Amino acid sequence: MATEAAGLAEALRLQADMVRRLKQEQAGTEEVAEQVAKLLELKGRLGVDDGRPRFLLKTPKGTRDYGPKQMAIRERVFSTIISCFKRHGAEVIDTPVFELKETLTGKYGEDSKLIYDLKDQGGELLSLRYDLTVPFARYLAMNKITNIKRYHIAKVYRRDNPAMTRGRYREFYQCDFDIAGQFDPMIPDAECLKIVYEILSALQLGDFLIKVNDRRILDGMFAVCGVPDSKFRTICSSVDKLDKVMWEDVRSEIVGEKELSTEAADCIGEYVRLHGGLDLVEQLLQDPELSQNKLAREGLGDMKLLFEYLMLFGIADKISFDLSLARGLDYYTGVIYEAVLLQQQNDREEEPATVGSVAGGGRYDGLVGMFDPKGKKVPCVGVSIGIERIFSILEQKMEASKEKIRTTDTQVLVASAQKKLLEERLKLISELWDSGIKAEVLYKKNPKLLNQLQYCEDTGIPLVAIIGEQELKDGVVKLRDVATREEVDIRRENLVEEIKKRTCQP
Repeated sequence: MATEAAGLAEALRLQADMVRRLKQEQAGTEEVAEQVAKLLELKGRLGVDDGRPRFLLKTPKGTRDYGPKQMAIRERVFSTIISCFKRHGAEVIDTPVFELKETLTGKYGEDSKLIYDLKDQGGELLSLRYDLTVPFARYLAMNKITNIKRYHIAKVYRRDNPAMTRGRYREFYQCDFDIAGQFDPMIPDAECLKIVYEILSALQLGDFLIKVNDRRILDGMFAVCGVPDSKFRTICSSVDKLDKVMWEDVRSEIVGEKELSTEAADCIGEYVRLHGGLDLVEQLLQDPELSQNKLAREGLGDMKLLFEYLMLFGIADKISFDLSLARGLDYYTGVIYEAVLLQQQNDREEEPATVGSVAGGGRYDGLVGMFDPKGKKVPCVGVSIGIERIFSILEQKMEASKEKIRTTDTQVLVASAQKKLLEERLKLISELWDSGIKAEVLYKKNPKLLNQLQYCEDTGIPLVAIIGEQELKDGVVKLRDVATREEVDIRRENLVEEIKKRTCQP
């Protein structure tokens, strides 16, 4: 025991030195916070207090708790998203939080290193799900489903470097909508983009732009630029970083680390700078090299059709055909898209800057076939809403606006004006509950009326049903509007109807 304690004490000293050094060097906030957490953990392991072991109370790195206020905002967002999914005719499914490791392996390109593997349990090698798309494809193949429109909202796990303030976690929700089945080109794809538009508009996050591209156009672009077939996916992963870093950094990576020729890199650079609308599609269809590539020609033809449908939906002005959009996941085969929020334009900027992706998706026609014994393909297209980043933005907006957030749906508080009326309060609240009214009562025998009214002010309860000896004699309840302080006597048999009318409950 003494040797172990000495070892812990030495580890504690070294950790404290590291924290001091990082602070002196003005290291990044997240790095310092991580090392401080390790220091506190060592302190907890080293000593005991009054015979009780000390331990560190914290959530694991990349996770967080959600209090009532955060959950109220989150439920509001979920409700908006789910109502949109249902409006478009989607069914709901669920899948296990962990999958066989082989199910997830080889589906995510360079991001595969972020998958959480679990220890061997009873002979099965398992991993926590990385997204909801691969489990969905496994579900389709396993159940031989060839046609479904579904949504799925659940937690996924990634061994990523978290950035909590930007809504990037190791455990987080995804909200997915997918259409599986053999349909005419671009009709389901256009509906997915319409769904993104509807959700972002309804959530009032600010101005946004939906970028679209096509994996076939990207592959055609790589081919005409002289990228070897074997390097398509790895170069695609590098191009996918263009929303975070400058082209010069990406160019250095693909030339230096991935050994692409400077000529090929410069050719890619000319294309990835292009973005526009239907006019750019038409321009590239006339491109002397790109138009000769079969894959690129197919992709551009479908992109032209997509823009025609988006114009019919009235959302083409929010869509940008952007050749820098790559989306690094290996399973995409056709149209890909990503929605970004835009910062307000100032006088010196020609175009607004983006503040991060809030939705993304695309077409993945080959993924289900990877799981089918006969390789039978089921064409799929879908979108994932970035709920955590959306939630982070809304939470910051609420804090900045000082808006009061209600954490309950209580419609009325049952109160008494005099003492010794607990039994009558309990009878009345039972009647209200039985009639479907959301009601509360203070857990005191003789609460002061002022305290009961203050509770309503603090929690945002809009109505108070007050009973006293006179009200009981007259067969009425005094209904008080908390906001206006107006009071009116309501016959007891009419109380439920009056509460529903005032709180807009059907």
